[in-house]
Amino acid sequence: MAMLRGNNPIQRQAMDCWKGATGHSWIYPTLIICANGFFSTMRPSESFLTPYLIGPDKNLTTEEVTNQIFPVWTYSYLALLFPVFLITDYLRYKPILLLQGISFIATWLLLLFAQGVLAMQMVEFFYGMATAAEVAYYAYIYSVVSTDRYQRVTSYCRSITLAAATLAAVLGQLLVSLADVSYFHLNAITLASVSLAFVASFFLPMPQKSMFFHRKDVPVALPGPDQVVATVSSHRPSSCPEDKGSGSAGREPTPEQQAGRAQPQNGVLRVLVQLSQDLRDCYSSRKLLYWSLWWALATAGFNQVLNYIQVLWDFRAPSHSSAVYNGAVEAIATFLGSATSMVVGYVKVNWDLSGELALGVFSAMDAGSLFLIHFTDNIWACYAGYLAFKACYMLLITIATFQIAVNLSMERYALMFGFNNFVALVIQTILTVVVVDSRGLGLDISTQFLIYGSYFTFIAGIFLIRSIYTIISINHRNTSVAAESSSH
Repeated sequence: MAMLRGNNPIQRQAMDCWKGATGHSWIYPTLIICANGFFSTMRPSESFLTPYLIGPDKNLTTEEVTNQIFPVWTYSYLALLFPVFLITDYLRYKPILLLQGISFIATWLLLLFAQGVLAMQMVEFFYGMATAAEVAYYAYIYSVVSTDRYQRVTSYCRSITLAAATLAAVLGQLLVSLADVSYFHLNAITLASVSLAFVASFFLPMPQKSMFFHRKDVPVALPGPDQVVATVSSHRPSSCPEDKGSGSAGREPTPEQQAGRAQPQNGVLRVLVQLSQDLRDCYSSRKLLYWSLWWALATAGFNQVLNYIQVLWDFRAPSHSSAVYNGAVEAIATFLGSATSMVVGYVKVNWDLSGELALGVFSAMDAGSLFLIHFTDNIWACYAGYLAFKACYMLLITIATFQIAVNLSMERYALMFGFNNFVALVIQTILTVVVVDSRGLGLDISTQFLIYGSYFTFIAGIFLIRSIYTIISINHRNTSVAAESSSH
């Protein structure tokens, strides 16, 4: 403890974090937040949501589930994401974790005991609120531990949620296939799990600082919800290529910044101006712009596939007359996604030269997988197409995450990742309104996957053309340089 005393602001900050934790160390809040993450992610009924809604428990039609109920999640998530992001920072994370717990509990209480389309739309609304509140999970831990613990606690938080998701899928499949547990009781188990997550969040110590509204002497950057980079990169990026002075992680606050903190009534406006300046600076880099463009486009399509894949499986092999293996497929998909993400950390590739080519090629493979899902009537081929699709996406999103992160200061990459996901959600909402919603085209589920396959073909075309242009430009430049050298 004596070693933490001193005039160094980082040491003072670490001391504040040490004092703020009820367990008198970084271990206590890490254990509690990991417990929260485990129980909130351990939802064995999620792989069987569509069979539950379409089956005798809720007795809804496929069209009602696809065109009227599931789109509500996208709309509510989009409406809540930005305000929840700001409120999360202002309230210092813990209250939003409590809100997430309440939202999960409301979601599964309605799933268990409510009936009708309107009630299930409310389920999707509360689930959208819980999804929007996920930002608090990763942001919280960085506000109560010192910077030298960031990499370790990120690894713990990320690993525990991946383990919980895999365990939930396996457990759900075993209970359904071997123990003949009903979908209703599977949802009851999920309700118990998310309730434990809610209880765990009560024991979290309240942070004394946050990224924007409650800064200490040293601004601390909080990595964003998508922490794939934490398991891939062993170092921390230090600067943005077009850094124009809007805030690096190690800079002392200017008198103007201190004056801004003294005017809390202007805090929201000041934060919004700072956010817009940081985004403008970082998107002025062409490299970051192209990687972010793929991120937003592909994530929108990925989320659409995840939202409606269970409906297509039920269409190919109706759950009332066929064995359901949704949990097993999700478990394998999660494992493959984790494995492909880890592989990126060991592959030595010049991503400046080959990155856009990889985006184009693997996006084309995603498109092929979705076309397979659309054109085949075999449920096993549908499962295989989904596994290939998710593995390719997880590989690419890891590369994109890493490429963006290494070009940004720690203070900025959480913001940029969040904005990329917001743009993805806007695109996803447009897809939902046009393709899925009954007020739009209201297409049947098989035709939807034809649209999604065409969508990824469009993405692949953009980046294949861009990669060809990049490779030709680099080769031409190298040829010019070699010609000049030989002439001298």
